Amino acid sequence: MNGVHDMGGMHGMGPIAPEPDEPVFHHAWEGRVHAINLASPTRGNIDAGRHRIELLPPADYLRMSYYEKWLERVEQLLLAGGFVAPEELATGRADPKAPKSTPVRPANTVTAALTGPYSYVREAGSAAFAVGDRVRARNLHPVGHTRLPRYVRGHVGVIEHCHGAHVFPDSHAHGRGEDPHHLYTVRFEAQELWGPGASPRDSVRLDLWEPYLERA
Repeated sequence: MNGVHDMGGMHGMGPIAPEPDEPVFHHAWEGRVHAINLASPTRGNIDAGRHRIELLPPADYLRMSYYEKWLERVEQLLLAGGFVAPEELATGRADPKAPKSTPVRPANTVTAALTGPYSYVREAGSAAFAVGDRVRARNLHPVGHTRLPRYVRGHVGVIEHCHGAHVFPDSHAHGRGEDPHHLYTVRFEAQELWGPGASPRDSVRLDLWEPYLERA
């Protein structure tokens, strides 16, 4: 979907200033939010989680820190899934009358769950493109989740790598199944994206699903 989160190529957002020796977490609560997200019963659909952050009002998105967005995401997903009641979330206390259930992730399974292999690779039919093909990113403007950034839509690039079929985020985020499609690394020259003022030596590489592409 189009929104303030899709900042690629936007002007006026200020310089990027990496923090020297940046810690993993700046505050203890950030580590707790990270753990809650990983342990949440909603964790199985990363695409739905990303879309939940995209739905933040623009002013909130720009105001919030990284882990504030993560906290808002998991709260809304837990509410939507019926895993927590609004009153419980507001008070931080479980409803004593609520039915008890077996934990989604018992403590003795956490390490294996967080360190075991996990993949979105799936099986699908034959790939439509091959390495070296010239393709154009389609000019799409979906109202739901997509991994096709606005700054590349309508521009021509070259397939550099074929990754096989992967879960398609545009479907998966909205509960329409995994809908696997082939995934490609596409190289776009900087001048193709930004015009003749860009450096002829620069390029951008994006991993894009097959439905985002057409032959150029």
